Amino acid sequence: MYAITGITGQVGGAAARTLLAAGLPVRAVVRDANRARSWEERGCEVVTATMDDTTSLAAAFKGAQGVFILPPSNFDPSPGFPEARAIIEAVRAALVSARPGRVVCLSTIGAQAVETNLLTQRTLMEQALGDLPMPVTFLRPGWFMENASWDVAPARDKGVIPSFLQPIERAVPMVATADVGRVAAELLQQSRGGARVVELEGPRRVAPNDIAATFARIIGHPVIAEVVRRDTWEALFRSQGVKDPLPRMRMLDGFNEGWIAFEGREADIVKGEVELETVLRELVSQAR
Repeated sequence: MYAITGITGQVGGAAARTLLAAGLPVRAVVRDANRARSWEERGCEVVTATMDDTTSLAAAFKGAQGVFILPPSNFDPSPGFPEARAIIEAVRAALVSARPGRVVCLSTIGAQAVETNLLTQRTLMEQALGDLPMPVTFLRPGWFMENASWDVAPARDKGVIPSFLQPIERAVPMVATADVGRVAAELLQQSRGGARVVELEGPRRVAPNDIAATFARIIGHPVIAEVVRRDTWEALFRSQGVKDPLPRMRMLDGFNEGWIAFEGREADIVKGEVELETVLRELVSQAR
């Protein structure tokens, strides 16, 4: 049995579909069982648990051959990341109690960075789970291609996509969530000891200009990428309801300045299969 958290999301869903396609049993770990009815219909066992509750998590992980940990995203954390720390503490205690066969934890590119930023939440998770008494794999994917969902409307309606990644001709590691989930499922089936890091990106690196050009091919009219000036970020993020924009700003700085990057050798980075155009076509189709 493989226990999957975050199964109602894109990555968790892709991981579960990969396991089910291989004929393997899946336990869907969800906060609300009503949201997992489609997974129950596919043959999954459904259990309820919240990511900050040790007791319910331990029960959900008990007897599992492998557990996929997908920490919930928090794009506006409180100073010191207390929300993430509560989840990390509960997850660690639950894993120690349940003793599953192995663990795969979704982390991020740049989790090794020492400068505090939005992704530090994943750094803290790696630090807390790195010495568990069972094998642990930290999966560090690049920038999600699906983040371009925010660009569909401006590309379609104005022919311009705003870019926080700068310069716009610089390619960075990106990956489709389908590849992230698929690789997570494959890692769950591998028997290895200790803790390790697996870094993952798509078939090729992507620049904002590449995203714009791909949208142009799909939509059928010119699309360009336009830099969002750094000195406008704080006011813009606050206008969107963000209380503390600094962690997000420092994350973007990390990509732009190069200190949020893969840590290992280029030859060791796992390459995904899904092309940028495949993802963007799906996003455009969904927006219609």
